[in-house]
Amino acid sequence: MEYIKSKIRDVVDFPQKGVVFKDLTTVFKDPRALHIIGWDLSQLYRDKGVTKVVGIESRGFIGGSILAFELGAGFVPVRKPGKLPADTISASYKKEYGTDVIEIHRDAITEDDIVVLHDDVLATGGTMLAAYNLVKSMNPKKIYINFIIELSALGGRQLLPADVEVSSLIKY
Repeated sequence: MEYIKSKIRDVVDFPQKGVVFKDLTTVFKDPRALHIIGWDLSQLYRDKGVTKVVGIESRGFIGGSILAFELGAGFVPVRKPGKLPADTISASYKKEYGTDVIEIHRDAITEDDIVVLHDDVLATGGTMLAAYNLVKSMNPKKIYINFIIELSALGGRQLLPADVEVSSLIKY
């Protein structure tokens, strides 16, 4: 993970003054780093029977797609309103800098699915909790939650359900 950490760029005062943003685009553009992340993420779930990986817009699409490919699972996007073409369900949530809404296709998850919810960074946890609630409403067999980076000081993990396995590759 030290190699991955060395590729993460800190962007000061983004998206607002006082925030130090952990930018993963510098990780994603590095072939070795991207391979390491894909491998390490997949090892967490290799023997868990995962059938779907749900990635949260937009950086969650990158790691989520790689994870789905590595596991031989399907990929399901969670998007902002109006971006998905078929019937959706939605959830609103509070995030670090305001409120937002996310959607998922109503038929994306079945009761037979074992799901990994993936996003790039766990900060305050609002986005992931909303995505979890959407997926949970579809009654899959099991849900796991995963991040590349966790910003522990922001306490986002405490917002997530205690009975769900939550993993992060890197913690700050």
